[in-house]
Amino acid sequence: MRRLWAMVLLLVHGLALAAPGDVRRFPAPGPMHAQLRVQGSTDLEVFGAVIQDYQRLHPGTEVIYEDVIAWDIYARYLRPGVGAPTADMLISASMDLQTKLVNDGHALAHRSAQTEALPVWAQWRHEVFGISYEPVAIVYNTRKLDAARVPRTRRQLLALLRAPDAPLRGKVGTYDVERSGVGYLFATQDGQVGSIAGALLAALGANQVKLEERTGTLLDRVSRGELLLAYNVLGSYAQARIDAGAPLGIVQPQDYTLVALRTAVIPKNAPHAPEARRFLDYLLSPRGQQVLSREARLMPILPAAGGRGGSA
Repeated sequence: MRRLWAMVLLLVHGLALAAPGDVRRFPAPGPMHAQLRVQGSTDLEVFGAVIQDYQRLHPGTEVIYEDVIAWDIYARYLRPGVGAPTADMLISASMDLQTKLVNDGHALAHRSAQTEALPVWAQWRHEVFGISYEPVAIVYNTRKLDAARVPRTRRQLLALLRAPDAPLRGKVGTYDVERSGVGYLFATQDGQVGSIAGALLAALGANQVKLEERTGTLLDRVSRGELLLAYNVLGSYAQARIDAGAPLGIVQPQDYTLVALRTAVIPKNAPHAPEARRFLDYLLSPRGQQVLSREARLMPILPAAGGRGGSA
C-alpha cells in the first residue's frame, strides 16, 4: 500500500506545470551597487523582515523576492520560460526537490565559516544548506472545534473523521499534492512512517477534504472557520498567525511529528553568485538565525540562536 501510494503521488505530482509567482522588489536603501534575486516558498509575510534586516547590513543591495510554491521552484529551474530571469538563490521547505537539484549537478558549492558551523545533518555536499527547521502540525480553529475533540494523534484524527456526526465533513483541509512540493513530501513520509496512512487518506477523501497549494490559504480558511482543522501544516506559519491574534491552535502529533528542513541552494547559473553567497552567510550567521527565529518564527538551525520557531 505504501509503495502504491508513493507511486500514485509521484505520477500526479509530475504532471504539475509551473506557474508565475508573486514578485516583490526591495529597493536598495542606499546607492545601489548589487542585486539579489531569490525564489522562495516562504511567504513574504514571514520572510520580508529577514530581507529588510539583510539590507540594513548591505544597504547597496536591491533584493527581488519571488514567492513561488516549492514544486514550481524546481520545475522552473529545469524549464525556465523564455526571457524569465534566473534566480541567484532557491529557498524551499521541499528538501527532497532541493537535494535532487544538487545531486543532478545544478548547484554551486559554498564553504565559509558560517557553513562550517552547521551541524553535519544540515548540509549536503556543501551545496544545499538548512537555514531553519520546523515541525509539521495539525492546526485547528480554537473557537469552532471543541477542545475535547481536538486530535492529538493520527489515530484520534482518523476516529474524528469517522465519527457518526461527521464534524469534519467539508471542514478539513490539507495540501494539494499535485501542486504543493511540501505537501507531496509530507504525504510520502506519512506513507513510509505511519501505519494508517492509507486509511487516513481514504477518510480525508470521504470527508470531502479541501486541498490547497499554499499554507497561508489553509490557515486563512481555518482562521475564518470555513475549515475546522488542517492536517500536515508548517507550524511556523500557524505560530505567526497566533501571535497576531488568529483563533488557531497547534498540535504536534504525539505518535510522530514530521520535521521540515528549509534549505537554500545557489544555482549553478546564478547571475549574482557572490551576492548569493553573502546572503547565505547572513542567513547562517548568529544575527540572521536570530532574525529568522524572532521575526519569521522559524526554528533556527544553530541552537545558540534560540527561539521557539513553530512549536507550541
